Amino acid sequence: MPKDTPTTPLLDRVAGPSDLRQLPDSDLAEIARELRAEVISAVSETGGHLGSSLGVVELAVAIHAVFNTPMDKLVWDVGHQCYPHKILTGRRDRIRTLRQKDGLSGFTKRAESEYDPFGAAHSSTSISAALGFTVGRDMGRPTGDAIAVIGDGSISAGMAYEAMNNAGAEGRRMFVILNDNEMSIAPPVGAMSSYLSGLYANEPLAKMKSLAEGFEAALPAPMREGAKRARQLVTGVSESGTLFEELGFEYVGPINGHDMDQLLPVLRAAHTRATGPVLIHVCTVKGKGYTPAEASADCYHGVSKFDVETGAQAKKSASAPSYTSVFGQALTQEAARDPNVVAVTAAMPSGTGVNIMAERFPNRVFDVGIAEQHAVTFAAGMAASGLRPFCAIYSTFLQRGYDQVVHDVALQGLPVRFAIDRAGLVGADGPTHAGAFDIGYLGALPGMTCMAAADEAELTHMVATAAAHDEGPIAFRYPRGAGTGVQLPERGEILEIGKGRVLFEGTDVAILSYGAHLTECLEAAEILENAGLSVTLADARFAKPLDRELVLQLASHHRALITVEEGAMCGFGAIVLQTLAAEGALDRGLAIRTMHLPDRYIDQASPDEMYEAAGLTARDIALTATQAAGSTADVVPFGVVK
Repeated sequence: MPKDTPTTPLLDRVAGPSDLRQLPDSDLAEIARELRAEVISAVSETGGHLGSSLGVVELAVAIHAVFNTPMDKLVWDVGHQCYPHKILTGRRDRIRTLRQKDGLSGFTKRAESEYDPFGAAHSSTSISAALGFTVGRDMGRPTGDAIAVIGDGSISAGMAYEAMNNAGAEGRRMFVILNDNEMSIAPPVGAMSSYLSGLYANEPLAKMKSLAEGFEAALPAPMREGAKRARQLVTGVSESGTLFEELGFEYVGPINGHDMDQLLPVLRAAHTRATGPVLIHVCTVKGKGYTPAEASADCYHGVSKFDVETGAQAKKSASAPSYTSVFGQALTQEAARDPNVVAVTAAMPSGTGVNIMAERFPNRVFDVGIAEQHAVTFAAGMAASGLRPFCAIYSTFLQRGYDQVVHDVALQGLPVRFAIDRAGLVGADGPTHAGAFDIGYLGALPGMTCMAAADEAELTHMVATAAAHDEGPIAFRYPRGAGTGVQLPERGEILEIGKGRVLFEGTDVAILSYGAHLTECLEAAEILENAGLSVTLADARFAKPLDRELVLQLASHHRALITVEEGAMCGFGAIVLQTLAAEGALDRGLAIRTMHLPDRYIDQASPDEMYEAAGLTARDIALTATQAAGSTADVVPFGVVK
């Protein structure tokens, strides 16, 4: 057993939520303490989303103790806070496999447990899903109550309000727990806590709002203002009902999400008396109970392995800057030269690197919250005004704004610059965060220019190219993690639109790479040369417009042509095939193979392991090339002795 594994005598007796329901309330508070220690210990070994999970420890214990899961359906929004939930639902023995190959997912996952009724990793889906379960229950399906747990950040997205509007109109019994960790209430102690808990336990559900207001009035002034702000998080005018009440929900709160003496009676009262939709407003502290997490700026939202005693995270060797930081620096340079350059991101300023520009030009960087649809159309409006907007969104999250990309940007030919981070497979976050589809979904749009950076120097050039491109929308994709270590230019060059480059020429096999898998293509070319095959290696740079002249030249002068991309089928390779077919280049017996991500989702592992599972290693590329060329050469990776 790892040396940092905590002593957890009560938690050791919990094999599932049914065990929690047999324990007295006094033991549940101790269970929460032991559970918090177990989460800290496990994540110190695996890395992951620590702060959000620590914030819901008591909430997870209370929900499972009150509701009849898995018959009652507990839906965690995003799911990155579900580590305590996983430990309580029979997965404790595997919690130290979290986010690893063949291990537990870092999010909720239907295939993993009956206690995960709905998978998630993108935000703001929980209320919609919970309403779906609610309707299923009322139509006779074997399911109980539905409980959605959603954070104050996630509830900022439009989809959450669409669901709330629908749920309020339906009027069906369901529960939404708003986990508000923006500003916590100082925990009431002693007689005040007992008094409040007693009132909640004994009064009708409809009176809980007035009880919360009375509790505020009894608090000292500083605490009273904090409590009032928390209650009015979703209030229109201070004296009116909350927005949730206007939408048809019974509103309860705010309550302290770390006080079991408040949580348990309130949840039980709601569970016993609710007849329609109920919103329970719970205030928590992200990173609660672990000082390094509470003290950090991001509350240890996402961490690598760390030392429990000190909180120091394991640092990776910085052999090369990350693609994200290279983008941020290049964008800032463009902004310094052009006052019309602005940046938009959807709640990910540091994740996308636009925080670098924000430090220097804060008035020209806009974080719109978890609202990708709005972000895209907002950028379109700025482009229509004459500004030069960069819309920086992860590939997986840009999917959420696709209609706006089509209707508001591409159809109008507006020059929005899409900076697409996390292209390709991303490792521990798994298939929910893989940037697999943007090549296909953007390449299908008339007038869209699509680029992919082969390395960090190419990314710098593509930022400059995008900044100068006013003829329509343009997108450039780049992966997660460190670059290749190439020398960065002092200033990006403006690339000729639709023109690729040839790195070196041969006669037998042509490899045409699109994006950051060029490194593997270089290694594959070396393997092939060692096997006696002459190789041409080209970097397409553009999927659209495709370098037609380059593709036809490669097709006409080689026995085989291999396309390689870090994206799904129907992407770059399909564009190349369509071009060759239209030109009749396939009529002359050309052997062509398109290498892309397979037609399946690939579970979390390290990026190298994921690309191996995808069949996109350097050796896979070399084997595909030899087979296409009709060669019997023995392909051995460089440096491997037969």
